[in-house]
Amino acid sequence: MTKILITTFGTRGDIQPFIALGKGLKAAGYEVALCTSEGFRPFVEEHGLGYLLMDNELLVLSQAVLGDTGGTGEMFSIIKKMQLAIRRSMDDEWNAAHTFQPDMIIYHPKCLGSFHIAEKLYIPAIMSIPLPFYTPTREFPVPFMSGLQLGGWANLLSYRLMGLSSGMYGGTVNDFRAKTLGMPSIGRFADVLKRADGKPVPVLYPYSPHLLPVPKDFPSHVHVTGYWFLDQPSDWQPDPALAHFLSDGAPPIYIGFGSVGARKAAQRTTLILDALRASGQRGILVSGWGGLKASELPATVFMAESVPHDWLFPKVSAVVHHGGAGTTAAGLRAGKPAIICPFMADQPFWGSLVYEQGVGSAPIPQKRLTAERLTEAITAVTHDPAIQQRAADLGQKIRAEDGIARAVEVIGAIIR
Repeated sequence: MTKILITTFGTRGDIQPFIALGKGLKAAGYEVALCTSEGFRPFVEEHGLGYLLMDNELLVLSQAVLGDTGGTGEMFSIIKKMQLAIRRSMDDEWNAAHTFQPDMIIYHPKCLGSFHIAEKLYIPAIMSIPLPFYTPTREFPVPFMSGLQLGGWANLLSYRLMGLSSGMYGGTVNDFRAKTLGMPSIGRFADVLKRADGKPVPVLYPYSPHLLPVPKDFPSHVHVTGYWFLDQPSDWQPDPALAHFLSDGAPPIYIGFGSVGARKAAQRTTLILDALRASGQRGILVSGWGGLKASELPATVFMAESVPHDWLFPKVSAVVHHGGAGTTAAGLRAGKPAIICPFMADQPFWGSLVYEQGVGSAPIPQKRLTAERLTEAITAVTHDPAIQQRAADLGQKIRAEDGIARAVEVIGAIIR
């Protein structure tokens, strides 16, 4: 039986799609194991996949960076610790591969060791991330530069400039190659999407081409598969209080900011409550790691720590969120208008796309988020039939996709 090792790191949104892919691969007859932070071990194993250890330290430090730190000094201390934790996580990737003996590795680019491990083991590797970050195109700039109107050649250049950021890990990578893998050093800015024989590393992008059409200049080894959704078991039951709230009035607005935003959680929650009151809407607030916090709530608002998106989103009228790839996908799949309030990274990119497709409001960056702006956006998406219809139509198209089946097909062809 062909053995496939999946390595990924990050928040739940970085783990969940790969569990979905792993289940699809297992159903297709492959033996699959997933190496990720130990905190996600129960999540991996409850879906029937093998788990291989990655120490939790890097995840904990990443949560600290996303959450509330004590100031600049503490932030620099955390970042210094992260460099050491990244190096140890690369050793964990190697130990996982040494234990599992895979025939292929599928890896998130945050797992810096996997490309080199595949080279060491003479096995194929596939890079995957739900964001078109690693494939230069003339059609749009690198997603972290979302909003800039650069033009064809400048768009291409933006990917090269962003690629230089990998140089900060060059020393760590070469230390891993030398001390752990016994391999020669590579250049600090070496292209880690080209194998030693010069052939490109295949890339899987699990997002919908209905949201972002595939650029005409994407090469043949790059595959936009459609989303990889992991649905809750059909027998999942909500908290009775939540079920009662949903049945006791009009569909509410969902509001949640995932794994970020703890620093101003109480202040942000206050303005959200003001916006819900001003717009005359009921709301469900999902706190995540701490992005929202309130001691008292009106009867028109319910707060939960977490609720499965695939169960909840079809029952709401709109989705207000930070713009993470996973939450964006789930909201669009449900056919609901979006109000994206991005913090950083790729979140403004998804916010801009949602607005350009006409399935949500213009994004409201967190630094500009006020009760007045949020009220205006909520009113717009809940009273504009055109936005609601476009969101419903896009949801229908996304639900008709089978991104996992397409990915399994591509992976099988690469193995053969």
